[in-house]
Amino acid sequence: MSKDVEGQIGVVAGLVRSAFLVDAVYADSAREYGLTQQQGQLLCVLMPQPYGMSELGATLGLAKSSLTGLVDRSERNGLVQRKPDPHDSRAVRVALTRRGAKLADEFYTETCRRIEELTAEFAPEERAALAALLARVVADNKVPSVFMEPDLPR
Repeated sequence: MSKDVEGQIGVVAGLVRSAFLVDAVYADSAREYGLTQQQGQLLCVLMPQPYGMSELGATLGLAKSSLTGLVDRSERNGLVQRKPDPHDSRAVRVALTRRGAKLADEFYTETCRRIEELTAEFAPEERAALAALLARVVADNKVPSVFMEPDLPR
């Protein structure tokens, strides 16, 4: 295993280590809002619109039983609600409650602020280059929209 040389790391180590860093920031933010990391993810995914359970499972990468447990716990906490699907009487859609939407907005705003701080020392052109490269990684690998861009309207 090679060591970092004068702060230089490769693409693999850089992506893995930055994923751990962002994950830790996200987890800390969730904890401060009384959420599990998975509940924070659920709230952020549901911010733009309600989702059906199968869509939600695919987006979050969760098995049916794990997703059901997550939605059940979030529903008991008053953050989400199940509503009948207008296009399929056998299905439900998961939507934020008023309380869930308020908490999601606060959690999302604070988490974005904390993640933005990770690149606070970057010059604008460095941030733009990083954003462009990450956008290619995300697009090329068809990563679902689990977190909205903070500069876009919600």
